[in-house]
Amino acid sequence: MSIFKTKILLLGVFLALSTWNGTAVARATALAMPKDRPVLTVSGKIAVTNKGDAAEFDRTMLEALGMESFTTSTPWYSGPTTFEGVPMAKLLDRLGASGEHLMVMALNDYSSDIPVSDVRKYKVLLALKVNGEYISVRDKGPLFIIYPFDTDPELQHQTYYGRSVWQVFKIIVK
Repeated sequence: MSIFKTKILLLGVFLALSTWNGTAVARATALAMPKDRPVLTVSGKIAVTNKGDAAEFDRTMLEALGMESFTTSTPWYSGPTTFEGVPMAKLLDRLGASGEHLMVMALNDYSSDIPVSDVRKYKVLLALKVNGEYISVRDKGPLFIIYPFDTDPELQHQTYYGRSVWQVFKIIVK
């Protein structure tokens, strides 16, 4: 076989493997469309989307990412309260987020800038449930970004209370 034919053959094998590998990666990271009404839209610096440049999630999709819980005291509930939801770090990892800040927006027009470093350092939750019950819009739902305030005295400060956004519907990764 001539050198030219060998190079062409190797190029063909390389392209075939590259295409196959890219397809496998795309399938592994693809995000399904919500089957129910979306409760969260994430946009900005994310690699995985399902609607244009954004990722939309219904409640079932969020739960499928893996739920965790913690119990903590807050300024908004009397006594220790159990929050259950998706670790924010897990959500960001699923979307291939590459930003350093999150602009979190609430249904009541409140917004807060949360450093991504907080999400990883403090194990911040995107809570769907409070004390075992889904959070209604009337009671700070459907989603509530909550810090585990009782785990670190540093978190018991207005800075972190202000970053705990309820009625979350949109996150922009910056």
